[in-house]
Amino acid sequence: MNKLFYLLPVLLTCHVLRTYGQQTEAFNLSQMFTENKLVAGPTNEISILKGGDKQGISSKGIVWLKGVNFKQGQIDVDLRGKNVFLKSFLGIAFHGIDTITCDILYFRPFNFRHADTLRRKWSVAYMSLPDNNYAKLRKEHPLVYENAVNPVPRPDEWFHATLVLKSRQLSVYVNHSSTPSLVVTLINERTDGLFGIYADGLAEDFANLTINTAP
Repeated sequence: MNKLFYLLPVLLTCHVLRTYGQQTEAFNLSQMFTENKLVAGPTNEISILKGGDKQGISSKGIVWLKGVNFKQGQIDVDLRGKNVFLKSFLGIAFHGIDTITCDILYFRPFNFRHADTLRRKWSVAYMSLPDNNYAKLRKEHPLVYENAVNPVPRPDEWFHATLVLKSRQLSVYVNHSSTPSLVVTLINERTDGLFGIYADGLAEDFANLTINTAP
């Protein structure tokens, strides 16, 4: 009898176990806001998006998702920034202790298609607060913790971001590209913590957030 016949149950079992070990959860941010499941500070700005085909929120500051402790896995989210120079910053905060101590992966949409090619390489960035902000990392490790995005969205349009964290390596993909726009090794030793969305400068838009946790 074909050897594949004997191997098939084993292969199927391995596949099922691998799939079962992961869990994907979708987060309706607008519903979480109405149900008071977003943890925001007094200076945060949060509102539900009106019109369009996205069900999400517009927010400013770090907004934690209540009850979510993120370790590693895959994060998918739709984001929309603004083409306002040095004012539009948005992304994901994770492994947080509080808003002072956390890791942040974020985008600068105003740099996506900037005429200055160096500024384009400052389009997506990682930082670990409070000790390793973008200024320190750029000075000590130029173009290691930030890079251009590919493909390149328009600065004021919706784009999709996929963040894959495995062990201490974070890979970031834009608009379902198979090639990462940024790959970094996390700086601190935290392995879990608070999870939320991040916006600085202006209120930014977030929708269709899902987390696939690794086993």
